[in-house]
Amino acid sequence: MKFFKRALFFILKNIILLLMISIACMSIFLYVLQKEETSIFTSKPKYHYYFIGQNSVDPFWKEVRLGIESAAKNYNVAVEFNAPRFNNPQEELRFLDIAVVSNVDGIITHVSNDESVTELINEAYGKGIPVITIENDDKDSNRNAFVGTNSFLLGKEAAKLMIEATDGKANIAIIVSNDYELDTASQNLKINGFLSTINSFPDMKITKIYTSKMGILSAEEITQSIIMNQNEVNGIFATNSVDTLGAAQLIVDHNKVGRITLVGYGDTKNILRYIEKGIIYGAVMSDPFKMGYESLKALMDIKEKNNVSTFIDTGVKVIEKDNLIEYEKKADSIE
Repeated sequence: MKFFKRALFFILKNIILLLMISIACMSIFLYVLQKEETSIFTSKPKYHYYFIGQNSVDPFWKEVRLGIESAAKNYNVAVEFNAPRFNNPQEELRFLDIAVVSNVDGIITHVSNDESVTELINEAYGKGIPVITIENDDKDSNRNAFVGTNSFLLGKEAAKLMIEATDGKANIAIIVSNDYELDTASQNLKINGFLSTINSFPDMKITKIYTSKMGILSAEEITQSIIMNQNEVNGIFATNSVDTLGAAQLIVDHNKVGRITLVGYGDTKNILRYIEKGIIYGAVMSDPFKMGYESLKALMDIKEKNNVSTFIDTGVKVIEKDNLIEYEKKADSIE
């Protein structure tokens, strides 16, 4: 009986000792963790910047934000993010006005097609607040720099995909959008880049350039009209992601996969899935993550070097079936 009591006492003593050691280790761990968190979050940022996106739900703008956040972490600056939930030029103007009145250290902004944007950018410039325009430019303003893609080059790369897919023999319809939120000059440059490239191929012709109008004449209706009335058309180039998806759906619905080559714009999940299935031959895309990163870097160059290029080209991404797996891996690594 005595032996049993001693053994039990010994076991309990060791359990208590182990618990005390565990509690001590946990306390040390929590202290170190708290100290690290304090050092991260109490470090005073160098500058306070303000970002205005076109909307907060589009994957494009979410990736722009990731790029800005990555740069902000590297440069130890604070960034305030603002965007209307859905495209709303007046809401964008309101955010831009708040940024100017708040005297932030710098502004990164999407440019909507509204004359008041130019006035606000010039007001910021007059107050010594540097402004970087992103994706859409405002050349008439005193913005310090534009960060985006060379739209002419986007069109050229789309044309190369069409040439590759059709062996340089195609009757092509182009679908553009009249959405007032899109930069008309940018769309025109895309078309000019496309035309300049296919002009070297005598068997490639543009049958017509269509304008899609949301709720009136959509890309779906245009594509249906092409399929029903223009049998000679065997290629379609859509210049934005919405029209790309609309045209793709009608090509599927009318069993024209393989008969009509579709080259589009964008890298949404549905577009990538259509490329994988061969419904869309390929797509061109700007690089939103790089846009975000480079726009904040441009502000830092202005603040600390007093020098920045007026146009920062973030390049063109070309997506087709052959590089789809590699493209998706890169996208996953960013996320």
